[in-house]
Amino acid sequence: MRDGVADALAPDAAMSDHHADLRDPSTIDPLLDAASALTGRLDILVCNQALTGGDGSIFDMTPERLDAHWQTNARASLLLTAGLARRRRSELGGAEADVARPGDRVADLGPFEAPTGHVIWMTSGQGHGAMVGEIGYATSKAALAGITRSVARELLDVGIVLNTVNPGPVNTGYLDPDTTDRDLSGVAEWISAQPFGRVGRPSDPASLIGWLCTPDGSWVVGQVLTSDGGFSL
Repeated sequence: MRDGVADALAPDAAMSDHHADLRDPSTIDPLLDAASALTGRLDILVCNQALTGGDGSIFDMTPERLDAHWQTNARASLLLTAGLARRRRSELGGAEADVARPGDRVADLGPFEAPTGHVIWMTSGQGHGAMVGEIGYATSKAALAGITRSVARELLDVGIVLNTVNPGPVNTGYLDPDTTDRDLSGVAEWISAQPFGRVGRPSDPASLIGWLCTPDGSWVVGQVLTSDGGFSL
């Protein structure tokens, strides 16, 4: 993966990697610090971390499974976003926000000529149909989709634009015989029945995310967007 990213870098771009187990809240600020130190400022945050598999149905659900999916998929995205938001407020000269009660607004530091940053969350297809055997995963992803508008409104007070993307089924290797860890019986027939005869490639959601983080895409705010080639239809 690192080599693939390196091959796609623009001239004079810098790249680094930093390992963090995002189930542990203490890793959040060091990760944001490392990202900010690379170029001196953090402008785009894409929360693409996920725990999938090892899930279950409602019949065999456990507190541990629910907690693991919540911690990785939803809580980590919220804490990463909160960390960036606090940094941006400080950079703009805003005071540290008090704990807000329901309905309270913190001080709006705008208006802004252009976004001061972009955040992208990743959800799933739980809103389009049943995700059997993925109750913990779907619950955590539904939390992000459900809170997108509320968090997006608050982030606008510091000029940050948030959107959430549902990429649909994207083959990151789990549908390839050489790299899968699951039974692929019937998968080829299922793929051929999709509207374009394929599932998503990583470049498909990446193209949408890239556009959302450009000036042309910055008028799209607080939306949950599905980019799945018609799979959910």
